[in-house]
Amino acid sequence: MKNTYNSVILETDISGAERHARGKVRDVYTAGDRLLIVATDRISAFDYVLPTGIPDKGRVLTQLSIFWFDFLREVTPTHFLTACVTQYPEPFRSQAAQLEGRSMLVQRARMVEIECVARGYLSGSGWKEYRRQGTVCGIRLPAGLQESSRLPEAIFTPATKAHTGHDENISFETMAGMVGEALARRLRDLTLEIYNRAARYAESKGIIIADTKFEFGFVGEELVLGDEVLTPDSSRFWPADTYRPGGPQQSFDKQFVRDYLESIHWNKQPPAPPLPDEIAAKTSEKYRQAYAALTGHSL
Repeated sequence: MKNTYNSVILETDISGAERHARGKVRDVYTAGDRLLIVATDRISAFDYVLPTGIPDKGRVLTQLSIFWFDFLREVTPTHFLTACVTQYPEPFRSQAAQLEGRSMLVQRARMVEIECVARGYLSGSGWKEYRRQGTVCGIRLPAGLQESSRLPEAIFTPATKAHTGHDENISFETMAGMVGEALARRLRDLTLEIYNRAARYAESKGIIIADTKFEFGFVGEELVLGDEVLTPDSSRFWPADTYRPGGPQQSFDKQFVRDYLESIHWNKQPPAPPLPDEIAAKTSEKYRQAYAALTGHSL
């Protein structure tokens, strides 16, 4: 099924393929002992998938993740195998029109059921908690910080993965009780190493990565980075040249869509309203701008 706007792909239909899972954005198919992940142009806001897709969104998410998988290859192994459709097994190889640029073949991994979140700036749910009690996920922060303030150093704030609704922030101690102390420490250290390395690079390209979330899993006994990585869907990207602490920031992510939905006073109950073409186009532009700035290439 396609949206009427600019042939946006909202749903994939691959005859003869077994669907492994369907997320808010991604369709995942079984490919023998591997998986094929397809990023559609669906967009969610306030926990609901909107009926309007965002042009090129799935391509941005996929291509940017592939860029970061390569960038981080000396830091961590990943689940990524290939994005070349001609190397896919059938029936996927003959579906280039649906899959080209928005799909990747990956190793199956036993995923750790924790969202590994790194925060370098005070925003979102972290800012709300800080205003109430001066902490983020139980981590005491200096007094007097403003919304969007840069933190003295990046912090690790894990969350439980929610299949519906919001992820729930938890303390490191709670995480350790769920996955074990040794793995919790390993995930914390790796998350912060990846974030700090990526944030330094992004800042050199004019983008602030305010926060981001990673997912890890095991392929055999090897811990690998999986899912999407450092995209406008999994991160807060702010333009560095307009950054001013003390309030919300301009962004390259879907905050533009959230702001529109707030402006029309949607009650955040189904059905989700469609987006005007100009809102979809502007959001697409923001995603593509982030991709170009970070990679140095147009989509």
